[in-house]
Amino acid sequence: MSQMDREELLIDGPVGKLHLLLDHPSTSPKGVAIVSHPQPLLGGSPRHIVPVTLARQLCASGWLVVRPSFRGVGLSEGSHDGGTGETADSQSVVKHMAGIMPGLPIALIGFSFGAHVFARLACAAAGEFEALVLLGMPVGDVPGGRHYPAPDLPEDCLLVHGECDQMAPLVSLMDWAAGEHRRVSVYAGADHFFKGCLSRVAEEVCRYLQDKRPESPA
Repeated sequence: MSQMDREELLIDGPVGKLHLLLDHPSTSPKGVAIVSHPQPLLGGSPRHIVPVTLARQLCASGWLVVRPSFRGVGLSEGSHDGGTGETADSQSVVKHMAGIMPGLPIALIGFSFGAHVFARLACAAAGEFEALVLLGMPVGDVPGGRHYPAPDLPEDCLLVHGECDQMAPLVSLMDWAAGEHRRVSVYAGADHFFKGCLSRVAEEVCRYLQDKRPESPA
């Protein structure tokens, strides 16, 4: 098998088919990493540079990476639902991957709108995943007139943000995080898409997942 073999799947979701891109590592996978994409209303898809970079580096470090298309994107059926339907779709993806890759830990890595969806999923699918990473997560009112309710997240999730994020302002995230004194990994000078440091962000995600991964049985 080459370093990263690509597979595409259509699975059943709540309102129709869901389109998944799977990147297989060259060795037996250490786990399943599900990576979500940014706001579909702004052109977000699994082929955006952030999920693509995350997938490449996670796969190189031994993870089977799944990049679902939210409803209405790619070959996924349905239409944009502001996060509610996308959460239900994502839960279907988690259940499908747990069924075809039993025994492997599942990690959720959400970016931007996808981070909002995976924050909601973390509440709906508690116990069905081992690690949660949220990058550029919007909280409260954001430019464009959208509002994202503050999430209720596991204490040990990894929050990563750019200091100069104009699409999901850091100050809103920090105001929410301050209530529980949460740790936030902030990249100085970085924008919403972590331009200039995206590879280092992906490396941090890989290290976090490695530290969180249960020891494999002998």
